[in-house]
Amino acid sequence: MPVRHGGRAVDTRPALPPEAERGSVRRITVVGEKILSRRCQEVTEFGTPELSALIDDMFLTMYVADGAGLAANQVDVDLRLFVYDCPDDEGVRHVGHIINPVLELPAPGSRRLVDDFEGCLSVPGATVAVPRTDRAVVRGVDKDGTPLVIEGTGYFARCLQHEVDHLVGHTYLDRLSKRDRKDALRQMEERREDVFAQRVAKAGGLGR
Repeated sequence: MPVRHGGRAVDTRPALPPEAERGSVRRITVVGEKILSRRCQEVTEFGTPELSALIDDMFLTMYVADGAGLAANQVDVDLRLFVYDCPDDEGVRHVGHIINPVLELPAPGSRRLVDDFEGCLSVPGATVAVPRTDRAVVRGVDKDGTPLVIEGTGYFARCLQHEVDHLVGHTYLDRLSKRDRKDALRQMEERREDVFAQRVAKAGGLGR
């Protein structure tokens, strides 16, 4: 599978990225916690050990939870940052992190909305169809302050939009009708304990 790391093509990338190898598992916040419903703070200090450690922890936490992306407020950190390890519809694996992201979507006249099933690590066990544009661009910087431009199509475009939503205090539940939101919350109540058990088991399998 072709791989792009931080928006750039690379020869290969291990299934468990080096960041995850260095990281520790953190608790994932659940919908209803206040940090998920407020806009996150801009990152202002770059190149610090603390920022690198946070990114490493987020990668491992995302991997243990079988996620495609994870925002900082999903590990109870109030910063504009997310990590991702997500395929697009052309079979390219996208891996990386981005800080202080700004989302750009196609103009309304050229925008194509796609309804597809979407889940969220902070809404454990629920999947609901959510309309998203099939293309997206995110501009920001990496942990050292170097500018990044990440372009996504298909499922990866959906991931980028989902994660930026988190950083402005929204979950995909906010995009649903009342009926669909109620259904998602019902799914979560029915399945969350099984999901939590799976995460514990996977972390244990990694010796974490």
